[in-house]
Amino acid sequence: MALFGVKKRLGDMLVEAGKITEEQLMRALEEQKTQKTKLGETLMSLGFISQEDFADFFCRTMGYQSVEPETLKDYDPRALEIVGEALVKKHEVLPFGFDADNVNVINVAMSDPTNLGIIDDIEMASGMEVQPFYSPQSAIAIILDKIYGKKATMEAAEQFEAEHAAEFADEEEAEDDTVGDAPIVKIVRSMIQQAVREGASDIHIEPLEHNVRVRNRVDGMLREDAVYSSNMLSAMTARIKIISGLDISEKRKPQDGRLTYIVDGVEFDVRVSILPTVYGEKTVMRLTKKQGLSQEKKYLGLYPDDEMKLDGIMNNPHGIILVTGPTGSGKSTTCYTVLNELNKPEVNIITVEDPVEANVAGINQVQVNVKAGLTFAGALRSILRQDPDIIMIGEIRDAETAQIAVQASITGHLVISTLHTNSTSASITRLIDMGVEPYMIGDAVVGIIAQRLVRRLCPQCKAGHIATQREKTLLGYTGMEDITVYEPVGCEACGTGYKGRKAIYEIMPISANIRRVLHETVTAEIIQNTAVAEGMNTLQMSGARNVIEGTTSIAEMVRVAYDMDAANEANSEELAAATQAPGV
Repeated sequence: MALFGVKKRLGDMLVEAGKITEEQLMRALEEQKTQKTKLGETLMSLGFISQEDFADFFCRTMGYQSVEPETLKDYDPRALEIVGEALVKKHEVLPFGFDADNVNVINVAMSDPTNLGIIDDIEMASGMEVQPFYSPQSAIAIILDKIYGKKATMEAAEQFEAEHAAEFADEEEAEDDTVGDAPIVKIVRSMIQQAVREGASDIHIEPLEHNVRVRNRVDGMLREDAVYSSNMLSAMTARIKIISGLDISEKRKPQDGRLTYIVDGVEFDVRVSILPTVYGEKTVMRLTKKQGLSQEKKYLGLYPDDEMKLDGIMNNPHGIILVTGPTGSGKSTTCYTVLNELNKPEVNIITVEDPVEANVAGINQVQVNVKAGLTFAGALRSILRQDPDIIMIGEIRDAETAQIAVQASITGHLVISTLHTNSTSASITRLIDMGVEPYMIGDAVVGIIAQRLVRRLCPQCKAGHIATQREKTLLGYTGMEDITVYEPVGCEACGTGYKGRKAIYEIMPISANIRRVLHETVTAEIIQNTAVAEGMNTLQMSGARNVIEGTTSIAEMVRVAYDMDAANEANSEELAAATQAPGV
């Protein structure tokens, strides 16, 4: 039975069961042709079906058992040895144990248990009967990367050292089989793959005085991944320049580029920045899952009351919606999610971005090109002549862009944009600093969303304790009952005590009261107090809510949403308690 036939029938069955639509199946089959991935992996990478739903449907329909990722982490090394590294890597499978009732049966996790050719290969190599289990390819790849990834990278580094990598920097040929086997190519490829599988958002390649350090930013924090010899820097940088379309001969000026990379069937957009330093060129690669920005609103992690506020803001036919926060706080994800919600056949949506972070079907996207004279302000003027209903501006950076955005919103357009400020109220004062009149802001802005990303505590190892009075004060908790708060511990599953991140929000609809304040006296404090009186949760409140629920720790809340007044009050109470202690 041909594997393609099985997949076609499986796709039809998924449609018949209502798991996916006919249009989603057609799109997945088209994507599968170009990416050369399995249908199930393609459907999951496009976000059409969750891993859990696909595993449940596949196993129930095809008659296979599935294996949990936690079980794979506890694999039996003897099973790997019996099958052998070459075969495991070739077929990307994971022998993880033996049948409890029959020692001659080996359990193997596969993303395609219907592939009899792979099963025959393993049975011939091991001399044992194979019991196939279903597991998503991504889960298998993560385990195999931990087992073999670092080893392969270090072997490639040693090979490079042995060969001295003569003049690889001068090779600008395509990645054919010969170049693909070059040690430096393996190192860069492995570096990106490992970063993706760790869930990293950025890769930093840093030249130091005596070596090259590679660090990955995971859950917002940098972790050292590897250290290489200094003489590898030029070849690594040249390789990255080649694949990202940069000038390999230019080493004195900063350069920016981008490339597309596929890891485990998932397409990633990689933005490359190269900066000359005293010890050589530093490279930073920002990794973005191409489908990650196109998600439904329910995946933002909003509380029901905040979701109602966001819905109210989005229902405005015109006005400015601002999303604010520091770099890496998830602003782009929120903007694209709002766009996806508003993207309907009857509206004309145009964006102007620098750079375009994700391609969205049905939306006209414009890339800023300063060298060609296409700035945010210039693009906006042209966009307004394109009969738009909704405009997204990647970022309001200057007074000219701010003024055009305000004028566009007042003339009947819905404008979505970002700002780099610390809170919703600070966004209003920033616009005033840019020269926008307060009364114009009151007429133009319909809502502001401030956000941060907090690290989630690892559910397997977090440890709870009764909150002290100081911790209660930091949380703004005024009740008399004891509450339990949790702290990170660290285990094999997480390493740091944290695993993943969650967004916290401060959502401020511009109400009649806030407009009245804008016409009278304008300070960030008065604006915030007015909004809180109307039911707005500040970032501090949202963080505290997550601490009390056990999602994150107080230290993490303070790190991303520090409130000076709350901290001072907590310290004052702690000092007062200390002075009342016996012997003081």
